[in-house]
Amino acid sequence: MLYSTQVKPISYFKANAAELLVELAEHRQPLVITQNGEAKAVLQDVASYEQTQEAMALLKILALGQRDLEAGKFKPVAEVVTRLRNKHTVDL
Repeated sequence: MLYSTQVKPISYFKANAAELLVELAEHRQPLVITQNGEAKAVLQDVASYEQTQEAMALLKILALGQRDLEAGKFKPVAEVVTRLRNKHTVDL
């Protein structure tokens, strides 16, 4: 995706906000807002934002799992399965 095609000055955004919001929802591409020629903000539709947040949460879970592996904080699958089976038998 070329962000250079999705750059608008804040004055353009102010004058065309409703139209730009419709475009954001339709095309699902972020819009870079500039002020005095500098990129100041990125605007995106809600669905894309939610998707990004879900992806970030999954990546965080993966990173935490990797950290636990590196720290030796894990148990072999066979041990966990045995423990669960024993617990299930006791509960019956």
